[in-house]
Amino acid sequence: MGDQITRRLRIAGRVQGVGYRAWCVGEATRLGLSGWVRNRRDGSVEVLVRGPDPAVAALTDLCRQGPGFASVSSIDIEHAAPDSDIPAGFLQAATA
Repeated sequence: MGDQITRRLRIAGRVQGVGYRAWCVGEATRLGLSGWVRNRRDGSVEVLVRGPDPAVAALTDLCRQGPGFASVSSIDIEHAAPDSDIPAGFLQAATA
C-alpha cells in the first residue's frame, strides 16, 4: 500500500449546497482513502485525508474541480500530523 500521507484541504468557492461533501465521500472511497469532509461556517469545505501519496494527490486534483454544480475558486493544502484523528473509511463530519 505504500507510505501513508495526511493532508488537510480547504476548498473555497461555490462548494456548499451543491453536493460537494457526498461527491467527495464517493471519490475518496473509490480511491481507498480514509478521512472526513465537512462544511465550514465561512462557506468553505474542509477535507482531512490519509492514504498513499498517489491516491491523496488524485483526490486533491479532483477537489480542484468538484462535482458538476460546484465552482472552486481556491484550494489550500497543508501537511497534517500523521496522528491526526482519522476514522476508518471516509465520512461526512459535522459543520465546524
